[in-house]
Amino acid sequence: MQSCVSLKLSELRKARPATIPERFVRDMTERPTLATALQPPDTVPIIDFSRLVKGNKDEYKSEMLQLTRACEEWGFFQVINHGIDLSLLESIEKVARDFFVLPLEEKQKYPMLPGTVQGYGQAFVFSEDQKLDWCNMFALGLEPHFIRVPKLWPAKPLKFSETVEVYSGEVRKLCQHLLEYIAMTLNLRTDFFEEMFGVAVQAIRMNYYPPCARPDLVLGLSPHSDGSALTVLQQGKGGSVGLQILKDNKWMPIQPVPNAFVINIGDTLEVLTNGKYKSVEHRAVTHKEKDRLSIVTFYAPSYEIELGPIPELVDENNPCKYRTYNHGEYSKHYVTSKLQGKKTLEFAKVESKKPT
Repeated sequence: MQSCVSLKLSELRKARPATIPERFVRDMTERPTLATALQPPDTVPIIDFSRLVKGNKDEYKSEMLQLTRACEEWGFFQVINHGIDLSLLESIEKVARDFFVLPLEEKQKYPMLPGTVQGYGQAFVFSEDQKLDWCNMFALGLEPHFIRVPKLWPAKPLKFSETVEVYSGEVRKLCQHLLEYIAMTLNLRTDFFEEMFGVAVQAIRMNYYPPCARPDLVLGLSPHSDGSALTVLQQGKGGSVGLQILKDNKWMPIQPVPNAFVINIGDTLEVLTNGKYKSVEHRAVTHKEKDRLSIVTFYAPSYEIELGPIPELVDENNPCKYRTYNHGEYSKHYVTSKLQGKKTLEFAKVESKKPT
C-alpha cells in the first residue's frame, strides 16, 4: 500500500494534473479555507534565544515572560538567534530536497512499512478508503541508537547521513536548553526534564508537499497534535506558507521568520504539566504554484519512562487531569492511530467528577 501511495504523489508532482484524484479529495467539513490574507501575520510569539543565554537581566526577564506566555497561551512559538550555524540549516534543506527529487525506484529502496513511521512514503495510513495527505515523507529514528533502522538510511544523496547526524546533534542540544528554560517557567529545577527523560528519544521527518492544482480540496497534513515533548520545525526557504495552528477554534497560518525554528508543545509536555501547557492541533495546507519542504525533529522521553502529571503541578486548585502511563506504550498507540486532532491523548485523561 505504501509504495502505491508514494507512486501516486511522485507522479502528481511531475504531471501537475488539473483534476485531483478522489483519494486525496477531503470531505466538505475537512476542506481548508484558504482566504487567510486578512489574518495578521507573525502573531505567534517570537523568542530570542540569545537573550535567554547571554542577555542582560532585563532582556532575560522579558524573554522568560514571553516564553511563559508562549507556552501557556499558544503552545507554539518561533525561536530566533538559536545559535545553530545557518549553513547547517541550508545543508539539511539541500540534502532533503535532493532526496525527494531522486527517481522513485531509488526512494522506494527505503519503504515506510504499514504501522511504522520510519522510511519513505506516507505515515498513518491504515485503510484503502482513508483520505490521503498531499505529502510525501521520509523519516528516521535517531536516538537512542537501538531505534535506528540502518537499512533505511539512504546512500544517496551524498552526505545525507552525515548531514542528518550533525544537524540532529545541534537540534538535540537546542531541545535540551529549551526544556531547561521551560522548566524554570514552571518553577522547577533547570535539569528537571533532562534527569526525568533519561536517554531522550529523537526522530527526524522530512515532509515534501508538491504544488496542487486545487489546494481548496486537499490537506498537506491532517490535523493532529504531536506525541513528543517538544517538536522543532524548520521550514524550507522559498516555499509556500503551509503550517496552520488551531487558535480560538480558527485555523491560523504561521508566517515563517527567516532562519527561525518553529517550536511546539507536544502531548507529553501537556501531561507532565497537568494541562498548564497544552499541545495544539496543527495541519499543513498546499499551494497551487509553490511546493513546500519542512524538516521536523521530535524530542521525547525514553520509552521506559512512566509519564504522569508532575506532583509539584498538582494541588486542590489543579487536580490531576491525566493518569500515569508508560511512554513506550503511548508511542506505539500514537504511531498506529490515524491523525485525528488530539484523539490519541484522550486515553490518558482522567474524567472529572461532576458535582452532585
